[in-house]
Amino acid sequence: MIIYGLNAVAEALRARRVRRLRVSARSDRRMDEILALAAKDGVPIERVDRASLDRVARDGLHQGVVADVQEGREYAVDDLVAPGDVPPLIVVMDGIEDPHNVGAILRTADAAGVSGIVRQSRHAAALDGVVGKASAGALALARIATVVNIARALEELSEANVWSVGLAGDASDVYSDVDWTLPTALVLGAEGTGLRRLVRDRCDRIVRIPMFGAIESLNVSVAAGIVLYEAVRQRAVKGLISPKTC
Repeated sequence: MIIYGLNAVAEALRARRVRRLRVSARSDRRMDEILALAAKDGVPIERVDRASLDRVARDGLHQGVVADVQEGREYAVDDLVAPGDVPPLIVVMDGIEDPHNVGAILRTADAAGVSGIVRQSRHAAALDGVVGKASAGALALARIATVVNIARALEELSEANVWSVGLAGDASDVYSDVDWTLPTALVLGAEGTGLRRLVRDRCDRIVRIPMFGAIESLNVSVAAGIVLYEAVRQRAVKGLISPKTC
């Protein structure tokens, strides 16, 4: 798998998933950090011209660095709900195909301490360089379960005593009324079409984010951030989590 961009590659190096590094003639502090990380773990470094990087990254914004990385570990839904100190908080993506949205969701999910991500193998953004770049490196860290059927995955979560809460603009309940301190999965629908009927039917509860302007809905990655940080707020108040300090 190919990923590119300074943040994405740096995180993949820290996760020790990079097989080979290709870099252009860029020289600055951030590139020096990447080269040092690669050298520390003996990752081969190939110096190439910018045109070569453009071809490998398919004209993506590579910032002078492209990495060949190992595929991440394959997780099952059960792996994401394994017992731990904090009740599981899982994000389920139902047919989200825009890689920039997927990357942004992964980045926010990492920041919010999400236990894992569930995605469908079809009708979903490929976990490639665009997602890696948009996630600012979170793709290298995320615990992702790729499933054939999202509705069935929600049934598995229910069997594991995880509540599924779907997000939809026409819901009567508001997201802040949910007790996010319980084991919970946030279910996000595709851009434009929202949750599919079978997926929506499998959710234990459907909630909305109140809108006060002329626009009827939010970008799915923005909506995910709003809801996830309500979960963070509630869990912090109960003392279940605490922020990392630098």
